[in-house]
This record gives sequence, C-alpha cells and structure tokens, in this order.
Amino acid sequence: MAMTTYHLNQKKERITREIHANLDFITGSVTSQGPRGGFSLTFKEDGKTRSKYIRTSMVDEVRRMTGRHQKLKALLKELSDLNWEILKTQNQPRS
Repeated sequence: MAMTTYHLNQKKERITREIHANLDFITGSVTSQGPRGGFSLTFKEDGKTRSKYIRTSMVDEVRRMTGRHQKLKALLKELSDLNWEILKTQNQPRS
C-alpha cells in the first residue's frame, strides 16, 4: 500500500531532524599506523588521498564524527528517495 502525502511528509520531517542531529561530522576514516601505534584520519581531497595525524585523546571522538558522516550519507539517500515519492504523489493524475 502506498503511503499518503501526509505520511511521506511526516517521514521527511523525521529524517530532516535526524540530519540536523548529525551535522557535527568529519569525512574520512580512522586508520592505524602499524605496529608503532598512532592513528590518522584518511580522506580524499582533489582526487588525492590525504592523511592527518590524530592524537590518541581524540581517536574516539573522530571515530564518532566519521560515523556520523556515514549516517548522514544514508539519511541523504533516504531523503532523496522520499522526495521522489512525494513528487510522484503530488503529480498523480486525479480521477
């Protein structure tokens, strides 16, 4: 059964709130630097892989922030799909 425009908009509001709750993010991933220890944040910039050193005291927070980035990507995909569904329901021919 297709969702009504009202229910689609309710879902859109929920996703929008979740997006706003996850805006404290960093792109990239945390990688360890081998047997010597230490961690770095690895990310792409202008098509090149870059790394930044992460102090040990910051590793947990950086992991949380990169996790938020992954969550945001999923939420944006879900919002895009939902916007498409809303658009389709608004433009259905009326009987």
